[in-house]
Amino acid sequence: MEKPLAYRMRPRNIQEVVGQNHLVGPGKIIWRMVEAKLLSSMILYGPPGTGKTSIASAIAGSTQYAFRTLNAATDSKKDLQIVAEEAKLSGRVILLLDEIHRLDKTKQDFLLPHLESGRIVLIGATTENPYLSINPAIRSRTQIFEVYPLTPEEMMTGLQNALTDSERGLGSLPLVVDPAALQHFAAASNGDLRSALNALELAAKSTPKAKDDKIHVTLQIAEESLQKKAFSHDKDGDAHYDVVSALQKSIRGSDVDAALHYLARLLVAGDLPSIFRRLMVIAYEDIGLANPGACERTVLACDCAQRLGLPEARIPLSDAVIDLCLSPKSNSGVLAIDAAMTDVKDGKGGTVPLHLKDAHYQGAKALGRGLTYQYPHDFPDYWVDQQYLPDSLVGTHYYQAKTSGKYEQALKKRYDDLQQRKK
Repeated sequence: MEKPLAYRMRPRNIQEVVGQNHLVGPGKIIWRMVEAKLLSSMILYGPPGTGKTSIASAIAGSTQYAFRTLNAATDSKKDLQIVAEEAKLSGRVILLLDEIHRLDKTKQDFLLPHLESGRIVLIGATTENPYLSINPAIRSRTQIFEVYPLTPEEMMTGLQNALTDSERGLGSLPLVVDPAALQHFAAASNGDLRSALNALELAAKSTPKAKDDKIHVTLQIAEESLQKKAFSHDKDGDAHYDVVSALQKSIRGSDVDAALHYLARLLVAGDLPSIFRRLMVIAYEDIGLANPGACERTVLACDCAQRLGLPEARIPLSDAVIDLCLSPKSNSGVLAIDAAMTDVKDGKGGTVPLHLKDAHYQGAKALGRGLTYQYPHDFPDYWVDQQYLPDSLVGTHYYQAKTSGKYEQALKKRYDDLQQRKK
């Protein structure tokens, strides 16, 4: 049975790797390792189809070392032992260990001495952030490199290579691929070359020859052959936190289009709970007192979206995101409470003044509790000058007003007025 096109087109050496020039380009770290034949174990992490296995295969091909592939989740310790025996006989084996974040302690303990000796050069592949998901004992013995989704230009290079390669690719077929179809394969695969290559092969081998005895792959055929990848989004994974972070930073930066893009990612993933939580956090952290009305509208939009469910939920959530993006911003509230909490954690609490202590129990007066407290409602403007902070913190100011919105401008005016009226 013939292997898939993406498998057949795996690079045989570093020069054939498509993309990831920050790692395998001339003068870059993996290129230098291969040139000097000073390989060290590494972890490659990034989305599916971005070249992790290809880089491992290319390293093995460039160095002529034996190359073995195992999966940390499904292969056993016995499989690792077989690789270790081969390494003992041949001197060195490059082991691609897929899903390395699933490596259990038994397999890890077996691997460690072989990594220390250098007989096994481990190339771990994972879609998870290794700093969050991989055991420190393995992490400390490897170098960690991130691989990125391929650009449309890099995708085009990989597709053209497959179209012109008669030995491993599709070069021996009488193929005529419309430029628009090729562009669709390159652009609609989200930087996943494996997905694009396999879709191209499906199109080529499922399309009958035309009267001119050629196989014509049109845009329509490309659209039908490219099995759209389900949006990759794991609510517990690293990518989830990246998208949520990008959403908040885009709103904070008042970039409506970017914010709507990241909202769309979360909506396509169906992750409404994360959207609700994050938008309410953003409203009160980043807009806050500059526009309390926008905060209220955000809570209302989230409540409305929860009642509606998808797909209609997208409508109030989109309105909320646009509203928050274009609103004046103020983080004075979060800065104020964080400053106050820092003082408390640093032991600067101090004793509550006697006149503020609870006096609603028998014997409180004998203890001097609440005796000199003055009730603000009994005074003009509902304000009286008296001490509220503990003695050790008198004169401390946590709230630093921002003036980006009319509401907080009014708050600042009132705050400054009250400060001036104090003794």
